[in-house]
Amino acid sequence: MTGSTRGVTVWFTGLSGAGKTTISTALARELRMRGHKVEVLDGDVVRQNLTKDLGFSQADRDENIRRIGFVAHLLSRNGVVVLVAAISPYRASRDQVREQIQDFLEVYVNAPLEVCEKRDVKGLYASVRGGTITGFTGIDDPYEAPLRPEVECCTDVESVDQSVRKVVNALVQRRYLNLTITT
Repeated sequence: MTGSTRGVTVWFTGLSGAGKTTISTALARELRMRGHKVEVLDGDVVRQNLTKDLGFSQADRDENIRRIGFVAHLLSRNGVVVLVAAISPYRASRDQVREQIQDFLEVYVNAPLEVCEKRDVKGLYASVRGGTITGFTGIDDPYEAPLRPEVECCTDVESVDQSVRKVVNALVQRRYLNLTITT
């Protein structure tokens, strides 16, 4: 059943390897199948294009989030469901984006550091542990977990489908999607 959509930004935050991209990609696929306009802004892809001039200092990370938020706002105010999958380690930066975007849903993709390290397909954690990368979120740079996210997906104990369902349910309950909820 296809439902109508109101533009919204769904902001997936969590450590590298927590499952942000996996969940947002699965959610995008489901929403597109139902006829919704969806755009995914993945942190890694954004860093290769829109923010390739930025490093990983706190100021650069804040600017990265500001730019992603600006694009998300433009899209969501025009009826697009925007799925942002970005570590976005600092609470204040996420809160600023939330203030700028009227329709905003924060999803904390939560997985223990040990689980994220085991999922490390890019070898980033190994590089950090080996001393070739410094300033890495969750190791030697802080990650400030959301205090009151609208959704928390615990990917060490939930399947991707369970996490997607949680997000869909939150979107329906807040009237961003007009769908029949299936369990």
